[in-house]
Amino acid sequence: MRKFFKVLLVIACVLAGLAAAVFAAMKLSQYHRSDPADVIRYETTNPYILDETDISGHRSGGGIAPEETMMAFANCVENPDFQVDVFEFDLHITKDGVLVLLHDDTLDRTSDCEAVFGETDVRPENKTYEELRQLNMGAKFVDPDGNMPYAGLTGSDVPDALRILRIEDVLDYLSAAGDYKYIIEIKNGGALGMQGVDTLYAVLRERDLVGRVVFGTFQAEISAYVDATYPDLARSASVNEVLKFYIAALTNSKSYEPPCSVLQIPFEDSYLKYGINLGTATVINYAHSHNMAVQYWTINDPADMAYLVSVGADCIMTDYPDVLYGVLHP
Repeated sequence: MRKFFKVLLVIACVLAGLAAAVFAAMKLSQYHRSDPADVIRYETTNPYILDETDISGHRSGGGIAPEETMMAFANCVENPDFQVDVFEFDLHITKDGVLVLLHDDTLDRTSDCEAVFGETDVRPENKTYEELRQLNMGAKFVDPDGNMPYAGLTGSDVPDALRILRIEDVLDYLSAAGDYKYIIEIKNGGALGMQGVDTLYAVLRERDLVGRVVFGTFQAEISAYVDATYPDLARSASVNEVLKFYIAALTNSKSYEPPCSVLQIPFEDSYLKYGINLGTATVINYAHSHNMAVQYWTINDPADMAYLVSVGADCIMTDYPDVLYGVLHP
């Protein structure tokens, strides 16, 4: 019996040692920053793998203007102090089948929907486009100085630049303004998400923009639908695909087969504190060696921006494209 307990004690000590080693490795990974000299340049046919980092306005630069409004797009296009290469925005489908720009599942955080409709938890799929056009999409915007400059605008006082946007309108504006690229996410899942993909693809094809878009979704069935129905539409990796990639990169798997052409991944404390460090030369080199571009979201800290640029990030999505422009062009 005494021998049995000794064996159990040895096993417990070994497991405790392994757990401590794993914990230590995760903490080291949290603070690890790669040497830019370790970055490898690969020959590639992927148009999203770049020698210089693209600047992407996340939610159309939602930190410096009301997100995903025409005011925000115009600020990025017309501001002489910075330039944007890629516009990132999100889509929902309305009750009458119109694709409108909105990040959240509801309009509560960004608009005055409670005052206009007398209800909360207002979802775009439950309203028509014309109903949604009543809203002030800048009502809750807080500028970098802590002000809410558009909170008091209602009814006819709301300028068109702050009303909800259709996908067609924003693409027509941006196509006329410059040669931009796009990261577009459809938020709906299931049948609504598939309907949204069909509508989006038709709009892109009509404007000859399919080749300038990376499509994204957090819905696995929508990724599968895009692969099966629109294989010429580049898409980013799903959550499960990113996890499989990360394990393959850490183990330098020789059998890994990329499911798509772009990784869109985070680099932030909520992941780093668990030792999931996706911003390393190992990750970027492995992706590039497998012909996958690496795009990071949502990077708002200038030090993080500078670091990711130094290790070969292909694109950085930020709420503050003016800050990223300053990092790239000091």
